[in-house]
Amino acid sequence: MDFSRSSWRYVLLLWLMSSTAVEALSAERNRKPNVIVIVTDDQGSADMGCYGATDLETPSMDGLAARGLRFTQFYAAAPVCSPSRAGLLTGRYPLNAGLISNAGSQPGGEGLPASQITMAEMFHAAGYSTAHVGKWHLGYAPATMPNAQGFDFSFGHMGGCIDNFSHFFYWQGPNRHDLYRNGKEVHLPGRFFGDLMVDEASTFISQHRDQPFFLYFALNMPHYPYQGDEKWLERYTHLPYPRNLYAAFLSACDERIGSLLKRVDELQLREQTIVVFQSDNGHSREERAHFGGGSAGRYRGAKFSLLEGGIRLPGIISWPGQIPAGEVRDQVVHSCDWLPTLAELCQVPLPKTRLDGRTLVPVLKSSTAPSPHDALHWLVGGGKEPQWAVRQGDWKLIGNLQSSADDELAAEDRQRFLSNLAIDPSERSNLARQYPAEVERLTQLHDLWVSECHQAAQGRASQDAAGNEK
Repeated sequence: MDFSRSSWRYVLLLWLMSSTAVEALSAERNRKPNVIVIVTDDQGSADMGCYGATDLETPSMDGLAARGLRFTQFYAAAPVCSPSRAGLLTGRYPLNAGLISNAGSQPGGEGLPASQITMAEMFHAAGYSTAHVGKWHLGYAPATMPNAQGFDFSFGHMGGCIDNFSHFFYWQGPNRHDLYRNGKEVHLPGRFFGDLMVDEASTFISQHRDQPFFLYFALNMPHYPYQGDEKWLERYTHLPYPRNLYAAFLSACDERIGSLLKRVDELQLREQTIVVFQSDNGHSREERAHFGGGSAGRYRGAKFSLLEGGIRLPGIISWPGQIPAGEVRDQVVHSCDWLPTLAELCQVPLPKTRLDGRTLVPVLKSSTAPSPHDALHWLVGGGKEPQWAVRQGDWKLIGNLQSSADDELAAEDRQRFLSNLAIDPSERSNLARQYPAEVERLTQLHDLWVSECHQAAQGRASQDAAGNEK
């Protein structure tokens, strides 16, 4: 067949177009997934519809579970804000991460050591754009604020809590304004902080829709002060005080999560985005939280306590088309596991440091896969007798137990509290006197772990000193 010059040009154009389309499709397939880590603040163990709540509405959180995996034995790294977040972001127990108590909430306050490698630094090194939006509470000094810990962009408050409209930290005088964008103080009075979070996060996602991004979306809800929207306060007028205030604030939180995920859907990024969700610790019974409002369901304990209600929390991961949807996993898992799990799913290199977390990919694939942990450890608080716990199998031992007055525990029970979670998940009975050998075994396991952590820290300090001398 005799083609004219114009015909050849047309064929060449078609070939170039098809080649470009194939290259674009190949690039899209090879693109690493985005990651959004959502953390709520002081959310109770049972305060989601899919975790048993029947008196409050959490459709956005429940929707994540419907499109992903929900864990029934998910543990936070600590029962209080800062060490819990340190464990999540480093993949290391708070003792190994160098932060076992809350960080300071005023400028200049230290927090997570700058030498620790965060999830943001891991993703940044792999070419991701990284953002922190929301609560930080991991250090208020330049070297410990988000932009120095691997985040390209940061917006939020650096301390433990703020008023959601004035953005002031109210604890004890003088009260301080606490709202920063990339380390510089910004003033946006009158605008609800949750809405500001959605706006800032949505802008970040829109700007980076064509490249992989990592977003740490750390909500300050339902942490006190309870400041739910008017419509939610009206919705829950039938609930007793202070459940009504807490429920309104939690539903307001859920609505902001929904707004963020709606933006992901609008940009057609949901199938390219892994979403992780957890609460940082159990619900608060502090005076500023009206002495309650949240619920741990059948579990005993709350924030600050290593009883199940302080650390056994909602945990979800969703990646449509890649992770099973609407399934439940009963294996024992830990918030430190997110970092190595996300590294494997995204095929990015792990930090060159000792991790306590283990990849959950086998668990994601199979409900019969074993837990990646033989034992789990906790140590939180300062002083000569910090609170600690160890769980191995169904046995769990707590030392120097801290709990609120309504737990009605004798001094002997607080010293050593032993439970078998298969028989008594509510931890109502202290079995320490019945099983002294088990107490001794688990105490030795804890002591050995602490010793190994201290030895590892001393070894790192010696290496750092030797490097400085050179």
